[in-house]
Amino acid sequence: EVQFVESGGGMVQPGGSLRLSCTASGFTFSAYDMSWVRQAPAGKGPEWVSGINTRDGTTFYADSVKGRFTISRDNAENTMYLQMDSLKPEDTALYYCARNALPVDFCSVTPCFETDLGQGTQVIVSS
Repeated sequence: EVQFVESGGGMVQPGGSLRLSCTASGFTFSAYDMSWVRQAPAGKGPEWVSGINTRDGTTFYADSVKGRFTISRDNAENTMYLQMDSLKPEDTALYYCARNALPVDFCSVTPCFETDLGQGTQVIVSS
């Protein structure tokens, strides 16, 4: 069974930082590109935030987070991270890690991740 356990969320002031972690199990982690996605309140669908290639670690970001967020992964530990700096109120959301259904290169132009998500970790950016 594919499982994800996300952690590291919390409440921070605008301009603050958080580091999210995701530990995966139930599949060969190193065989998949992986992504972070987020879902804001008010019933919006999940939004792709960032992804990382498993072959060479190439990273991709949504325009809304580029230059502020950094994605990384440790295949030996089946773990992925998201370092979030210069946080803004509009970053407030439930953050999930997701296994890619398509190569991460496609994520900026088409839905690319599997929708079987874990519990997520809540990020609140507020003064």
